[in-house]
Amino acid sequence: MTNEEKVQYWVDLANYDIETANSMFREKRYLYVGFMCHQVVEKIFKAYYMKLTEDTPPYVHKLSFLAKRGDFYSLLTAQQRQLIEELEPLNIEARYPEYKERLLRRLTPSYCTELIINTKALLQWTKERIS
Repeated sequence: MTNEEKVQYWVDLANYDIETANSMFREKRYLYVGFMCHQVVEKIFKAYYMKLTEDTPPYVHKLSFLAKRGDFYSLLTAQQRQLIEELEPLNIEARYPEYKERLLRRLTPSYCTELIINTKALLQWTKERIS
């Protein structure tokens, strides 16, 4: 598989995951909206990482680490950095029952709408840089 094919693989997964986030929102499964938004950004960041470095991205889920290791964190706006800070705990905390109630209180329909909008914007921003 060429590097371009690997990059496209990650882009395709990110595109799939944003549709899954939308589906979870329509079904009012808000816990998984946050989780899927994290997955979208993680996968598009891995695509961008591969595009920039031509190397396999690290096996991590921390979005800021990926952006810093890929040397594109400094390109992110303050709003984009804030989004990744909000998304980072949603990957892990969504998996553990002791966090579920706290997360569900925060993941309201309006907050999830905002997450999806901002995630789509970051997805598009990153795809433009990959192209």
